[in-house]
Amino acid sequence: MTNTSAIGVAQQATPVGQHGIKRSLLGLALALFAVGLQAAQAPVDLRSTSRFAVLAGSGVSSVPFAAIKGDVGLSPAARSKITGLTPGEVTGSIFAADDGGAVAVMLTQAKADLTAAYNDAAGRSLGAVDVAGADLGGRTLAPGLYKSSGTLAVTGNLTLDAQGDSTAVFIFQMASSLNTASGSKVILIGGANAANIFWQVGSSATLGTTSSFKGTIMADQSVSLATGATLDGRAMARIGAVTMQGATVTAPATAITAVILESASLVRGPYANAAGQSVSQATKTVTVPLSGNQQFYRLVGASAVTISKIAISGNTVVITYL
Repeated sequence: MTNTSAIGVAQQATPVGQHGIKRSLLGLALALFAVGLQAAQAPVDLRSTSRFAVLAGSGVSSVPFAAIKGDVGLSPAARSKITGLTPGEVTGSIFAADDGGAVAVMLTQAKADLTAAYNDAAGRSLGAVDVAGADLGGRTLAPGLYKSSGTLAVTGNLTLDAQGDSTAVFIFQMASSLNTASGSKVILIGGANAANIFWQVGSSATLGTTSSFKGTIMADQSVSLATGATLDGRAMARIGAVTMQGATVTAPATAITAVILESASLVRGPYANAAGQSVSQATKTVTVPLSGNQQFYRLVGASAVTISKIAISGNTVVITYL
């Protein structure tokens, strides 16, 4: 899971003294967020649920043949509630609560983590765009938080544009259901990654026949994939069942596994890996050469990262993170 923290720095040079220049630090994180990154979202931390392509509460059913890449989990219901799904349809393992022992403990934790992730997504409010009751088909959306007090639908094509930022996050909140029409598609452009797309569904999600969908679905009740539906993401139901009819579900890989510093000359980007950076995980610092011009920085990591301090030392910028 990718997490980001951002701050702006203005690097000014004035000739003085033995070392030739005097540098001052201008611009604070609050100013940066006020200018335009207030809608940037950190990814939802899936914790132990990230291993699952399918995770459900009351049942998992499949009308052959499904193709699932990632683990399948069922809890608190027993293995008898997994119907029609064979090991040959799953690249991964199939777990159920009554397997007992360490498996039962693992599934209990996974369901707790699902609830935590669901509540995290549902509780986001910063920079929310109101899309109440909307059909998102035909739209192109930038990264951010989209909120519906009712349902959401996708008819035709929905395009998610990361605008050159492979770590960009899309979060969709809906109080009620998510429904996609037959043959509808979610299309990713500009470096958008299915691992960073999250759908928090207040009731149930239904993916229509031969539809193509992207992102992690976290439904309070159930998730249904009709004949030939494809999901590059995860189908997770807190309380109810996940049902599939000849569907394909592929759990996406986490995009970023280390802390990386990105920089841009403008607050809105585009951001790219900062040249010459050196990361010390021991001291939790990143150093990067001074550019002499105003720069905006952000950190990207597999877990939550926050810039706590930024300073100039010699000819380098030193960024401390938590």
